[in-house]
Amino acid sequence: MSLSAAEDDSRSEIHIPADIDWHMLDKSKFFFLGAALFSGVSAALYPIVVLKTRQQVSSAQISCSKMSLSIMRYEGLRGFYRGFGTSLMGTIPARALYMGVLEVTKSSVGTATVRLGFSDTTATAIASAAAGLNSAMAAQLVWTPIDVVSQRLMVQGYNNSNSCKNAISNVHSCRYKNGLDAFRKILYADGPRGLYRGFGISILTYAPSNAVWWTSYSLAHKLIWGGIGGSMGKKDETGVIEGSGFKPDSRAVVAVQGLSAAMASGVSALITMPLDTIKTRLQVLDGEDNGVRRPMTVLQTIRNLVKEGGLSACYRGLGPRWASMSMSATTMITTYEFLKRLSAKSQDSLSS
Repeated sequence: MSLSAAEDDSRSEIHIPADIDWHMLDKSKFFFLGAALFSGVSAALYPIVVLKTRQQVSSAQISCSKMSLSIMRYEGLRGFYRGFGTSLMGTIPARALYMGVLEVTKSSVGTATVRLGFSDTTATAIASAAAGLNSAMAAQLVWTPIDVVSQRLMVQGYNNSNSCKNAISNVHSCRYKNGLDAFRKILYADGPRGLYRGFGISILTYAPSNAVWWTSYSLAHKLIWGGIGGSMGKKDETGVIEGSGFKPDSRAVVAVQGLSAAMASGVSALITMPLDTIKTRLQVLDGEDNGVRRPMTVLQTIRNLVKEGGLSACYRGLGPRWASMSMSATTMITTYEFLKRLSAKSQDSLSS
């Protein structure tokens, strides 16, 4: 059971491709192709993540265009890809863990809720929420250390640009040659806790965000197809639209998936933006106590944000994050569905 249960009504009207469950996948092909496809997606979207991160840790409001020009002028194209190698190496196992937990949870919870007597729509919403929650929590075990290292690299050199000088005065003063050097120095200075800075707030940010996103996505997906089917005419006694014979092509399917993903992303980004800003600052910035630099607490971070600009300071970087989440989610979900179809077992394998 996955999104297929939520789409039964629309399938009686329009013949969209059947969903592919966990047991129908060739697991080795699924994870191998997934690593390759999602690496390409990450590379395309990484510059937006760098912009978002720098805006979030800045103590002043700096526009995306001004920051982009500053990075290009003082750091070149390479500035938009600071920490990308580290992020990519961590994304592959994190994404594999995320997808595995997502599919297993969606399938098992969906089947269980249907057996308990829930309607297909309710069962789909519960399964999607549980899958999003579990997969985010599992992936954060890998993603948090990668976030800490890659974000330190992203903001390194930021104060070298004249237009942004002193914009992040509390950024960690240690200089890193690369991701491995950053990992070693953070571990030496702060121990394992240093690599898991902001782990709690990351769970509070991404777990509910993923639960909301997958629930919204599955419901939006069903509603859009239902709306398309309903607008096409009257059904006959078998439930198929009379005279239409409508069978959407792959472009229509991808368009609906993309629109559903963008709708889910907008709500999720708006709700979780303050938590994401706090998380990023916890992982990147230090505070001072009697002249000694120490990791900041959640309360200190919130106090600083309020002092810098109130609630609006919590939403610095909302534009890039909204754009990043929408483009990422749209690209990821279409890539993800495409990946599942590439990785589907043959009928012979399923029947044996």
